[in-house]
Amino acid sequence: MKNWFKENSAHLVVIAIFVALVFFYFTPVWQGQILAQSDVVQAQGAQKEMFDYKAQDGKAPLWTNSMFGGMPTYQIWSASENNIGTYILAVVKTVFPQPIDIVLFYLLGGYFLLSVLRIRPWLAALGAIAIAFTSYNFIYIEAGHVTKAYAIAFIPAVIGAVIMCFRGSKLWGPVLLALFMALEIRVNHLQMTYYMLIALMVYVIFALIYAIRDKKVKQFFVASGLQLAAVVVAILVNASILLPTYEYSKLSTRGHANITKVDEPKEKGLDKEYAYRWSQGVGETLTFLIPNAYGGGQSGVLDEKSNVGKFLMSTFGAQEVQAAEYAGRMPVYWGDKPFTSGPWYFGAGILFLFILGLVIVNNRLKWWILTTTVLILLLSFGKNFTLISDLFFDYFPMYNKFRAVESILVIAAILIPLMAVLTLDELISRADKIEKLDKKVLYTFIGLGGICLLIAFVPDLFLSFKNKEHGQLVEILTQQVGDPAAANQLANSLIKDRSAVASTDAYRSFAIVLITFLAVWFFIKKKLSANVLIIGLAVVFLFDLWSVDKRFLNDRSFVEKRLAKSQAFQEREVDQLIRMDKDLSYRVIDLTTDPFSDARASYYHKSLGGYHAAKLMRFQEILENQFNGAVNEDVLDMFNVRYVITGDQQKGQRIQRRSFRSRKCLVCRSSNLCER
Repeated sequence: MKNWFKENSAHLVVIAIFVALVFFYFTPVWQGQILAQSDVVQAQGAQKEMFDYKAQDGKAPLWTNSMFGGMPTYQIWSASENNIGTYILAVVKTVFPQPIDIVLFYLLGGYFLLSVLRIRPWLAALGAIAIAFTSYNFIYIEAGHVTKAYAIAFIPAVIGAVIMCFRGSKLWGPVLLALFMALEIRVNHLQMTYYMLIALMVYVIFALIYAIRDKKVKQFFVASGLQLAAVVVAILVNASILLPTYEYSKLSTRGHANITKVDEPKEKGLDKEYAYRWSQGVGETLTFLIPNAYGGGQSGVLDEKSNVGKFLMSTFGAQEVQAAEYAGRMPVYWGDKPFTSGPWYFGAGILFLFILGLVIVNNRLKWWILTTTVLILLLSFGKNFTLISDLFFDYFPMYNKFRAVESILVIAAILIPLMAVLTLDELISRADKIEKLDKKVLYTFIGLGGICLLIAFVPDLFLSFKNKEHGQLVEILTQQVGDPAAANQLANSLIKDRSAVASTDAYRSFAIVLITFLAVWFFIKKKLSANVLIIGLAVVFLFDLWSVDKRFLNDRSFVEKRLAKSQAFQEREVDQLIRMDKDLSYRVIDLTTDPFSDARASYYHKSLGGYHAAKLMRFQEILENQFNGAVNEDVLDMFNVRYVITGDQQKGQRIQRRSFRSRKCLVCRSSNLCER
């Protein structure tokens, strides 16, 4: 036992450091607070009726009437009580509450992958931090995309197990693959799992090429067979999740259309425009290096010291508090997406090592990483580069089932740090054998550092800081301030602020690139030891990523547990009045918000609206064809909508009790006795 602790002491110390990191980052959790996550709020609204029945009956029903006129509950919540993954996740969550457990899974998954690649423990720890703390991993948590975050966390572990199998492990490789794949499927975010399979498909192609070249085809197929068996076990373990999802998908917006327009083929899968709505802008790849190059998040960046704030105080006489509040609501983000919570930022120093690795790393994995990263990047562009995206959307199996194609960048967020670690490992192992290493390091710094300095000094020369909705923004500002000239000046002040935000972050990224370059430079000149290089860069990368993550997920994101649900679902007077009607047959539609993208009304009522990423196709078609810009009274009658909640900020919420009209045939408009 003493020998085991001695042999694994470095791993145990690294794990202890990971626990300390998540403990320190999420201090509010240990103080009894929880995250105020918008998607979690939506889920709670959708699940309320189901959990009420479960509390009475002991079992959750398979159907709920609280959303969209009714839908299956297993797409809203499923206990999966007999699934081994459920027990594993429950045990971890008991010790490390959410979201601490998610980030710990991020770290451990990355560390496992790098350990499989035989990377020394401290360097593997650096890589795990780089993988775990990439910006969108935390943005997803803040937004409440919990199942997506879990699925991302298990991807590195699955990749590591696959690599073990191809390296000849006939026992632990398949066993761990079955375990990690079972967990990956159990968390039930098939989109992330699908993107992982794309990356692994490319890896398997390279593995086959190398097997043919090295005359090890037999070993390749043995390893592939063992992996196939492991995956089958993982699928069988999760059959109770996968089979209902498969059945439901055919009837959901992911399946066939029931209604088609004239001369248009019957579609299968999501509408392409809808699926591509959140596509990564080609220019927005700059945020990989400079997080706020495109404004960062949607809002909340500016204050009274901004150009917008100063303009409001000087022109309209606004107080500092008023100017700060208004400026904080201004749309700083100006990219191609409808809106965003934040940028895809991988770390300036990590990106430096990634690019350097493309020219110095002598490892088979380099070509898989490069090929997959390029493919992932092209697919993330969606509508902004349809040559590749349309090819996959139209012909690649199941690709058209998923929306928000930019989220495929979660794979790049793993592979780019992976290459960075391989670069450091290459430098430490064989720096003396790399030809013209100093020039390669210097040229990489000049290229990447030069981009940062150009954006820092002359951002307006390379970026417009306007998007195609700029004219619409000016119109909105004109309505708010009542003066077209002042609105244009206010919009110009916003553009200056966007430019200033990008410039400030460019200086910041240059500093990170410079520190990384100097550390590598002094190491190859034998002025730094390998341990100092690793520890120094680990501190720099952690500081870099941590500080960016804190912009989006910080202590202000947490609320007291006892207040969280009461604030999200504060019962209004209109809710109380409607609930006095004890009839079980009526429905409610809440027009004070977008009723079909908000499930909060479902918390108290059988709502015609709701929120879910996979509505029933028949209901979606009703929305598209019968609620296109107006409320269809006939459809409200059909769904037995008795109460309509309306109102505004000035007059408050009001209830309209509908009187059902004589139902008429929609064909001949005669009475409901018509047999048509």
